[in-house]
Amino acid sequence: MIRGRFAPSPTGRMHLGNVYSAVLSYLSARKNGGEWILRIEDLDRQRCKKEYAVQLLDDLAWLGLRWDNFSSDNGGLSPEFFQSNREDFYTAAFQKLCDEGFVYDCFCNRADLHAASAPHASDGTIVYSGKCRNLSEKEKQQLSGRRLPAKRIMVENREIFFYDGHFGRQECNLLHDCGDFVIRRFDGNFSYQLAVVVDDSLMGVSEVVRGRDLIASTFEQLYLYEKIGCNQFPKFFHIPLLLGSDGHRLSKRDKDIDMSFLRNSYTKEELIGKIMFLCGCQQEQQRLSLDEALAVFDWKKMRHDDILFFVA
Repeated sequence: MIRGRFAPSPTGRMHLGNVYSAVLSYLSARKNGGEWILRIEDLDRQRCKKEYAVQLLDDLAWLGLRWDNFSSDNGGLSPEFFQSNREDFYTAAFQKLCDEGFVYDCFCNRADLHAASAPHASDGTIVYSGKCRNLSEKEKQQLSGRRLPAKRIMVENREIFFYDGHFGRQECNLLHDCGDFVIRRFDGNFSYQLAVVVDDSLMGVSEVVRGRDLIASTFEQLYLYEKIGCNQFPKFFHIPLLLGSDGHRLSKRDKDIDMSFLRNSYTKEELIGKIMFLCGCQQEQQRLSLDEALAVFDWKKMRHDDILFFVA
């Protein structure tokens, strides 16, 4: 059985882009009779707030989205589905990678990364140069007196690929396009990449629907699946991004499209209908219940180009 998931971070009120991803991931899983679970990605304790998580659960419930791991005892979601309560699992995976010699200390700060790195040819992201890969013990001791190290995983100089359910074959060279990447920050917090792989693996997630801006992250996650010894990984479906009318990425700072505005401006049927129109699954904008949206949802109808959204 397909098991999809939605895994938002409670760093503010959800905006239209978050809702769009939630609805499409829900419909994709339900279309095939699958399950859909919710997980709260609150690793960043400085930015994630409990009150945002509570509001997030309420907003999803208002939309009519029903997650299969619902818990009536904890406001809708039991503690094991909050990443802040799952550190033991991440520690075990991290220790396995350390024991097998894949992890090293990195003392580079932000300025070092920009000075010693080359931008990715296609999207401008910084690819780590491997500067700290082969530090001697003496060099590590000297550097540790000035800065706590982050932990990076060494990647191999080889091609890696996957077949995206919407955009087709995706490939890159791990060393030249991804580079060694951080799996634990200098402050001790585990990285998103490690946590999401551990959680999706342990939770039996078999389908991931998310924005196309995370295609590059998929290569790193597939590499981690391999290195922690997990032979099965989800089918990935990346979706075009919703952009503001001026072409900017939607943000939780954009109050004109957050859930407070949306709930005051639309019924849930109007909002779901708008999402289905924007993504290409229906030709005219009209009110739709979730069941009606499920009937018209079709990956073959989904747009491939990013979508400009005008508040109306």
